[in-house]
Amino acid sequence: MAVNDDLKNLLTQDLQQLRELTDVLEQEKACLSASDVRALQDLTSEKNRILSDVRERAKQKIHCLVAMGYKPDHGEPSRFIQSAGMSDLFDLWKQADAAMRHCQGLNEHNGRVVGHLQKRLGRLTDIFRGATGQQKLYGQKGQHTSVSSRTMLASA
Repeated sequence: MAVNDDLKNLLTQDLQQLRELTDVLEQEKACLSASDVRALQDLTSEKNRILSDVRERAKQKIHCLVAMGYKPDHGEPSRFIQSAGMSDLFDLWKQADAAMRHCQGLNEHNGRVVGHLQKRLGRLTDIFRGATGQQKLYGQKGQHTSVSSRTMLASA
């Protein structure tokens, strides 16, 4: 039963840190809209710390599940927990999964905002280089690149 309690503690810690991650991602969203780069750096460090903790606990949870008889090649852990009749653990697992998916959605949204900002910066850079009317080609990563630039408006 100690393994059951360990898994419950790990899931509870996940839920608490995923709430923190949700707050960090909401703050990141606000900083992106305000272009607050210094705050973004701090938030990125905090986000990476939380994600590192969550990843480490994921390994610990798998070890607990294996100790309880779970075989990783036999499907999702949630099925094992549910079929074993551990309803309290199954509820915690579902809550943690929902919180993780919510954080993933927030992070994807912030990633799209960053992508749009990068495109905008690229277009501004093209304007400064005088490459606005030039033909564009797609690069290896699907990004536009100018074929050539002849007129320089400014140089650094």
